[in-house]
Amino acid sequence: MSNRIYVLDTGYDSFDYEQKLFTNAGYKFEIFSGSRHDRAGKMLFSKDAVGLLIRWTKINYEFLQAAPHLKAIVRYGVGYDNIELEAATRYNVKVANVHGYANHAVSDHAIAMMYSCARALPRGQQSLKKQYGAPPVKQIIEFHDKILGIIGLGRIGSTLCQKVHSLFKRILASDPYIPDERFITLGAVKTSLEDLLDQSDVITIHCNLTEETAGLINSEKIRLMRKKPIIINTARGQIVSEDDLLEGLQMGKFHSVGLDVFCDEPPLVNRDKLLSHPQVIATGHYAWYSITSLFELQKRAADNLLLMLQGQIPEDCLNP
Repeated sequence: MSNRIYVLDTGYDSFDYEQKLFTNAGYKFEIFSGSRHDRAGKMLFSKDAVGLLIRWTKINYEFLQAAPHLKAIVRYGVGYDNIELEAATRYNVKVANVHGYANHAVSDHAIAMMYSCARALPRGQQSLKKQYGAPPVKQIIEFHDKILGIIGLGRIGSTLCQKVHSLFKRILASDPYIPDERFITLGAVKTSLEDLLDQSDVITIHCNLTEETAGLINSEKIRLMRKKPIIINTARGQIVSEDDLLEGLQMGKFHSVGLDVFCDEPPLVNRDKLLSHPQVIATGHYAWYSITSLFELQKRAADNLLLMLQGQIPEDCLNP
């Protein structure tokens, strides 16, 4: 019987917690040292694994066929669109992610992006010496008389909602999978996506990436945004059509845009026009990060994997 635990995707400074946890539990713990894009190498490396910790590696039927001893997989993070759950379930492989570890980090980042967009902060620094004492743009807005629209009222969207009540005049939220009572508790007005897009001055996206939400914000939806809003996306890049977003910017449909996530990560050269647009603020998919959230992410990912290997079902299990 295999007893090997492998980390396929690195990037963290230390895996000391994972190493100690699994070694003490009687497992052999190793980290893949090859290229991020070496899929064949990862498959070969995983052939005798009983458990995997991953970030971006795609897990599908082909991968699972090459890992006959595999019992459990955990993805470092919330999204799991790179894992085919149906395939994992068919091969009797349990899968978990890590929910809620970065609720505060991501919501803080989204709020920071709102202010950066509203106050044109990067452009203010760029023009500091050239036009000292003058605003870098004319359209600097305040939030106290504005409407915020939250798309997705799960853990992160709810945390953000709780933080911004004193900042905005009104909060709208759209999420068909959240009960009405939750909207009332959070003080958000439940509305359709169409009405949210029509009424909101600032729109922040916090829904999961699914077949239903892929391309959710596209040219058709952008036409509904009559207020030229600030758009913030710290969820998943594929939720927003980047081509339509750039077109909307060029047509003056937005006040500004804040992006931490992209359809291709890192973004490819075909997105240079979007990233260099003066009304775009972009960061490199680190909204999830804080000292606190990083430790919780790694700890809970390892704990979830060990629980599943021991026959238990953690709260984060996706196919119990």
